[in-house]
Amino acid sequence: MKTSLGRLLAVTMATVATVAVGASLTACSGSGTADTDELTVGFVVDPSWAQIPVAADTGLFTEHDVNVKVVNFQSGVEALQAVAAGQVDITTAADVPTSAALTRTPALRVIADGSRWEGSRIIARRTAGIDTIDDLAGKSIGTPLGTSAAYYIANALAQNNIDAELVQVAPSAIVTAATQHNVDAVSIFQPYQAQTIAALGADAVELEGGTYNQHSLFIASPAAISDKAEAVKSFLAALDEAGAALKEQDDAAVAAVAKATQLEPELLRTVLTEFDFRLQLKPDLATKLGELGEWAKTQKSIDPSTKLPDYAQFLDNQFLPGTGSAS
Repeated sequence: MKTSLGRLLAVTMATVATVAVGASLTACSGSGTADTDELTVGFVVDPSWAQIPVAADTGLFTEHDVNVKVVNFQSGVEALQAVAAGQVDITTAADVPTSAALTRTPALRVIADGSRWEGSRIIARRTAGIDTIDDLAGKSIGTPLGTSAAYYIANALAQNNIDAELVQVAPSAIVTAATQHNVDAVSIFQPYQAQTIAALGADAVELEGGTYNQHSLFIASPAAISDKAEAVKSFLAALDEAGAALKEQDDAAVAAVAKATQLEPELLRTVLTEFDFRLQLKPDLATKLGELGEWAKTQKSIDPSTKLPDYAQFLDNQFLPGTGSAS
């Protein structure tokens, strides 16, 4: 059990509003107006992909001559639906929903593993009689089913041989579900995890469990890969520089993420230390996606009769900085 982060949270976080789906910020640059210079990017509002607001607000997209429109989403499930429908060129999504989406839309490609997050926690209520992970037995746990947060709690329960009830709760409703005692605990990604801790205050109990650490991916549409290759490469180059600024906790970078996520800068500096923001795309990600795909079949996010693909075919590293021309 960890409580240090809970003590760090500012009281004002309890009233923080979540960012609305569909809200957007635009970073425009360059003299060209051709569509090949422009990217519409889906952004799950989460520090896992903090490079995006940093690149937008600090001018890195401008420096790399790419026009980027950022459209916000509450979860990777929604963002993946948008890229599959061609509504965005690139989207962010965690590994769990991506494993399912690739079976339905095999033309999509994973172009980068944007960060690895080791800060997942189960946030429980002390007044629900929960002090340790074993106390979750028989309790109700709110989580958005089909997401990385749902996999985290399912993995933690399985590893500890605990039976509990998982309850579908949308990300935007997580704080309310916890504070109004609709559930006994929640499993949720950032920034909602930090917001829940803040809202519960002294009643919050942070629990660790399981073996899962989230991979935060960037997924591109086939049209973006075939028609906007140079813009995609410039986009990732800008994110690479943004990641370096995040590692250093540059003031402008922290301010950009604070504005996007509505987390207080003091809290955010602690949260950001939980992430490795180096862009990469290692072959073993395919194995991990396969494991998550098998779990998704048990949850019926993937039809149980589906034969899972070789996920290695979906990894496209040609756009990563240092890999040469994307043409």
